[in-house]
Amino acid sequence: MRFFWTFFWTFLLVQMINYVVSSMIGTAFNLKTGSILAVAATILIFIVASIIPEGPSEKEAIH
Repeated sequence: MRFFWTFFWTFLLVQMINYVVSSMIGTAFNLKTGSILAVAATILIFIVASIIPEGPSEKEAIH
């Protein structure tokens, strides 16, 4: 479910950004471009989430 909801919200947010930017520059809205960007952003989110540590390191922990 974590993967689904991450993709769902990323898809919606990227489509909104795609719509606003295409309106601002005067081009037609393209669902395909937004979908490709949403998949790429979702993959990037999962990569960054796997790289970031879960909690504070031993050096940073205050005893």
